[in-house]
Parts: sequence; C-alpha cells; structure tokens
Amino acid sequence: MVKDMIELGDVATYINGYAFKPKDRGKVGLPIIRIQDLTGNAYDLGFYDGEYPEKIEINDGDVLISWSASLGVYVWNRGRALLNQHIFKVVFDKVDIDKNYFVYAVSQKLVEMGMKTHGATMKHIVKKDFDAMMIPYPSLNEQADIAINLNKVSNVIEARKQELQLLDELIKARFVELFGDPVLNPYGYEKVSLSELAEVKIGPFGSLLHKEDYIQGGHPLINPSHIVNGEIVFDDKLTISDEKYDELSTYQLKIGDVVMGRRGEMGRCAVVSGEGYLCGTGSMLIRTKGEVTADYIQKIISFPSFKKMIEDMAVGQTMPNLNIPIVSSFQIIKSPMEVQNSYYSFVERIRKSKFVERFLELSLFYGLSSPLNSEMICIFPYF
Repeated sequence: MVKDMIELGDVATYINGYAFKPKDRGKVGLPIIRIQDLTGNAYDLGFYDGEYPEKIEINDGDVLISWSASLGVYVWNRGRALLNQHIFKVVFDKVDIDKNYFVYAVSQKLVEMGMKTHGATMKHIVKKDFDAMMIPYPSLNEQADIAINLNKVSNVIEARKQELQLLDELIKARFVELFGDPVLNPYGYEKVSLSELAEVKIGPFGSLLHKEDYIQGGHPLINPSHIVNGEIVFDDKLTISDEKYDELSTYQLKIGDVVMGRRGEMGRCAVVSGEGYLCGTGSMLIRTKGEVTADYIQKIISFPSFKKMIEDMAVGQTMPNLNIPIVSSFQIIKSPMEVQNSYYSFVERIRKSKFVERFLELSLFYGLSSPLNSEMICIFPYF
C-alpha cells in the first residue's frame, strides 16, 4: 500500500559533514565544501590532502542539505570533494523515491523547518525535528511527473536567481557610488567616532564561561570563526543553556546588532538577523544608536581599505587584537540622511524582489492558481 505522507527520517540516511578546522584548509587536495560554497557566497575555497572518513566524500549527483544558518537543498555537480559540518549528504537507502522529487519536496519543507529553530528567527534545524518532518509520498510515476513539471518551473526561477545575484553585486556597487571609499572619503563627508553612532561592548571574559557550561543545541556563542563572509555560521556544539544565557544577559546579541571579531582576521563582522545568540569571548558587539543602520556600519567595517586600516590599529605581536578604545575610535563617514535613505531604499527593493522570487517558487510548487502566478510574474520586471 502506497503511503500518502512519509517522515524524512524514513526516506533516507543523512550523513553530517566533518568539522574541519581552519588549519586543515590548504591549497592542495580535495576541496572542502562549506555552506557558503553551496550558496555562492565564498571566494576562498580550501583544500585537504589528509586522511578522512569515506562517508564525508561527495561526488556528482549527491544531494546535500544545509541545516544551519542558511537552509537549502542542492544537487552537487562540481566533482569529488569533502563535506564540511552543518551539511547533510543524503543516502537514499530506505525507500524508493525520485531524487528530483525529493529535492523539490524538501526545499519547500525547509520553510516550515525554519519555524522549528532555537530562538525566534535563528536558522538551525534540530535533527529530530528534521527526521520527523512529513513530505507527500505519491507513487514513483506521480513523483516523476511532479518532478518534470517542477523542473520547468525551476528553470524559470534559476534565471531569476542569477538576476538576483547580479543585484547583490549592484548593492555593493551602489554603496561605493553613494559613499565612496570609507577611508579615502572622496565626497568629503563628515567623519565621527564610532562611539558617537553606536555602543561598543566586548564579549564575556573567559572566567565567565567554563567547559561545563557548554552544551549541544543551546544558545550559540558567536566567535570570529562563526562570522563567514558577512554571515553568522554557528557551531551547535559551542552553545550554552537557557540559564547561562540569562545569566550573561549583558552579552546577548539582538536583531540589528553588529557582531565583529576582535582577533585574527580584522574587519570580520555580520549583522545579527536572529535571536538567541551570545557574543563570544573573541568578539565584540556594536549596537547602533539610530543615526545609521547596522547594515551601514557592517558595510563600512568590512570594506577592504577599512579592514586594512583596522589591521594597522590592532595591538599584539603574535595575534592582532582589538579593544573597546580602538573600536570606539573608528572614524565613520556620516553621510547626509537623504544619501543613506537612497541606499536603504535600493537595498529594500532588492530584498523585496528576493521575497517575491521565493513566494513564486512556493506558489508554483503548491499549485496555486495561474492568475496569482501571472500577477507575481508581472512584479518581477520592476526589480
């Protein structure tokens, strides 16, 4: 008897990648695939030429699922490689299922999974919730038909995604066009100390956190290694309990904060978009006072020339470090509000277009009426 619905845990085995350390990343061997390598947000592919568990090797045709920070389903097609942590490799060893259908079905379920996360908006899937998620399970023939129809839709959506990637580049270009190099300041904007625009805090001292405080599946600590290409990619093994999180309330990160690494790679920072994070010992918290946005501060601090300036300001011989006085003294261009508003308006239009693209994908997948689809398609040309 064919089941109408099936739990993901009954469909396949999901193998998590290996927690490669920064020192493991070299220039020879097999590429190490992280979430940002799947999403297209990475420009620093690392390689590994040592021994590794065979189960973390991936090859063309393997289905991969990112389950932390950025949720998504991908079909790998870039040759033999090694899987980093926070990504599942799917092994179809339990039931007969069309792989393409599986990819489409799970892609839509990730929207629901996003609601089963730690904190209000933090993107992090708990394994038991993942295994318990249900997807429709029609006959193989029906699965194949659905996959063929959705592939046609996917081709349209993929074209839109490529357009949106170009729009991401336009955001960067628009920033430079309106504000120029934040160090050279070609437009002669007023410069003020960061302390005038934001509150600056340092993460908790090591004495406030002990080995026994760390649990799995709690509130993640955000250290420099968890800030990757302007996004937070946390480690679910480096988390603390609700009790410890409340005890360290001073260091809790809020939506709209900027979290920045204070040692190692200078200028590494991200805007906090979810709740439940704690600023780590190696990080700093920057909370805007309202005259500029967190995105504005993040863009300036992560700008190449600004990062170079920070490197020159850092103290320490073996490992450069930043402290509150140094960061508070950062000179930030304070452009006129109408210029800032022009930039924010541009960014908002692009974000809306991305939302529309996702809504169109969901609408088509769930078979909403053609009038709605036509209406959504008509929106796209304006972005």
